Amino acid sequence: MADRTELLKDYVKRLSEGEDLETVRADFVKNFSDVDAAEIAKAEQTLIESGTPISDVQRLCDVHSALFHGATRQEQIDNAEKAVQESLSREQQEAIEHLNKGKAADTLHRTDGADDTFEKLRQIEGHPLQIFYLENQAVEKQLKEMRKALSEKKDVLKTFDKTRQIAVHYAKKGDLLYPVLKKDYGFSGPSDVMWGVDDEIRDEMKTLYSEAEKNADRMEEEAWQSRMDKVLTRAEEMVYKENNILLPLCAKNFSEEVWKGIARDMKDYEFCLIEPVPEWKDAAVEARINGNTDEIVLPSGHFSKEQLNAMLDTIPLEITFIDDDDINRYFNQNEGTKLFKRPLAALDREVYTCHPPKVEPMVRMVISELKSGEKDSIDIWNERGGEPVLIRYMAVRDKDGKYQGTMEVVQHMGFARDYFSQR
Repeated sequence: MADRTELLKDYVKRLSEGEDLETVRADFVKNFSDVDAAEIAKAEQTLIESGTPISDVQRLCDVHSALFHGATRQEQIDNAEKAVQESLSREQQEAIEHLNKGKAADTLHRTDGADDTFEKLRQIEGHPLQIFYLENQAVEKQLKEMRKALSEKKDVLKTFDKTRQIAVHYAKKGDLLYPVLKKDYGFSGPSDVMWGVDDEIRDEMKTLYSEAEKNADRMEEEAWQSRMDKVLTRAEEMVYKENNILLPLCAKNFSEEVWKGIARDMKDYEFCLIEPVPEWKDAAVEARINGNTDEIVLPSGHFSKEQLNAMLDTIPLEITFIDDDDINRYFNQNEGTKLFKRPLAALDREVYTCHPPKVEPMVRMVISELKSGEKDSIDIWNERGGEPVLIRYMAVRDKDGKYQGTMEVVQHMGFARDYFSQR
């Protein structure tokens, strides 16, 4: 394994130093009939650790992956399966699909002598790896549509706008896969290199789209078309790298608990170019946050009482919380100039007793509308000392929609007025 890694590292280094791809590929073929995703990741990582700047490895990332085209084990498995499927009649395929529906996931798509974890996981409905794989297929299809639109000079901007949804897919990788690979499993190479390439592809597409949107004639310019061709090629290469290196690497290393955590967090992201996929039934519904016994543990984090208090007092807002019995329960004490004084003696009192008689009816109406569900928030704009002020009342509800209380937030808005007036 160490010798193979050294060889792979040498091939990547030779490419990085400018040697012709086909020359290096010829030497590669002599020594490798197949290559595992982990081997590629390790070779790239040791190259970085030996002193090669990440920017150099990242710059030639597409060339590196081109070296392995057709040689990765995952690609060979996929090609073998495709060849078998193409050789079967439609009736046979339907019969096999019918039988497979009743089989356990671990009996599907087995390949002798190969790690078939990737195949097993991508068959599980709603599994994060399945979603990433399906999105990759959709991205690949959309890239072809983009090239077709450019060739036919038809609906280019509209097609390009849809193609840019690739950013959603890249954001999920960046937030959910790369940090886990790097921090928990020690694969910093793919994380640092691929992540940087993702950003470059997304940023170049954004720039090209902005230029074309402002001036449609730019799309006729040779320079613009050349840049477009390059960024589409890079995106196509990224699809290859994900399917043959990144996703198999994750499949082989991530534990089920890690996948369940990714499935949980993936709910906050949109689907990229595919229809919504049903949730993975075995995934954990609630976040599992570990905290010390003396900490405040919440579904999305944990901290000490001192940290929580300091954080709330740092927020540049005046915050008050009134519970579902209309009792004052909390207000923060930030250092800024307070528009409304809140004595500690007001805590545990009914909120209506803290307002003058002429204001009390309005306070009752606001809380009543929030509590009943008629409204979720009510904004009141005011002016204090020549500065605009926003007072926002918000209904606080739990995940089941049950009313827990009202939060009042007071915000100085002079900074926004000054900013926009200067612009």
